[in-house]
Amino acid sequence: MKMFWKTLVNNQSCAAWLFILPALLGTIIFIIIPVFCSFGLSFMKWDLLNPMEFVGFKNYTDIFSDAVFFKILLNTIVFAISTSVFGVIIPLILAAVINSKVRGSEFYKTAYFLPFITPMIVIGIVWEWIFDPNIGLLNHILHLHINWLYDVVFAMPALIFVSVWKLIGYNMIIFLSAFGGIPQNIYEAAKIDGANPIQTFFNVTVPMLSPTIFFVIIITAISSFQVFDLIYLMTQGGPFDSTNVLVYSIYQNAFEYFNVGRASAIAYVLFFIILVLTLIQWSLRKKLVYNEAVD
Repeated sequence: MKMFWKTLVNNQSCAAWLFILPALLGTIIFIIIPVFCSFGLSFMKWDLLNPMEFVGFKNYTDIFSDAVFFKILLNTIVFAISTSVFGVIIPLILAAVINSKVRGSEFYKTAYFLPFITPMIVIGIVWEWIFDPNIGLLNHILHLHINWLYDVVFAMPALIFVSVWKLIGYNMIIFLSAFGGIPQNIYEAAKIDGANPIQTFFNVTVPMLSPTIFFVIIITAISSFQVFDLIYLMTQGGPFDSTNVLVYSIYQNAFEYFNVGRASAIAYVLFFIILVLTLIQWSLRKKLVYNEAVD
């Protein structure tokens, strides 16, 4: 037996498979198999208790004939676009400022990154208190009385603000890492040509960082379309579904309304949206990314 294991380890191919086997099994059991099972469930009617009943495309036709679903879909798109735009622009500007060797840059890096590593349950509780209409810090500072999380107008902007606030540190660190890969002689050449800081930023920094910006936009957009914990902790989709999003709707249909088939159908609608979005972004990379090789 010892000889067998020694031979197995000495064989590089077998050793490689041996090391990746736990992760591979986990991916197959907890990701790939559930994906196919949920696809099958999207054609079923099932309440987790009674036997499954095949209903064909009824779950899909039902959700596309439901006005509430389109409201939820619009909420998801608004949340994802807003978070992606502000969650990329603000970290990029902050990274540019910190990269200019501003005093206390290490402190700012830590301060901005702390929200990202803070558990969402803590962030939800703290911001619920800040947004509280009666004892909240925000209303106290602004001398206002706004029902931030209980008003159909202000609830979604409040959630977008918290989401962007949490993302800033992570995206900023990515941009700061990319800044280190820009040759300094390019900046020196721009300075010799008489470019001011703003011209240098838009004509040198942004094009050189375009691959990183493209990457950050994709991962931010995908994570924004999949938001759940922030909604669950702070608004539960209210008021009047004004902050309800697709993933929270999947949770509601599966574990509150016990309509697993409809929940699975919504999940595959979300999958299709993210797939199309990613393909569009990927097809635009040759136009948006500087020095991108043409296939």
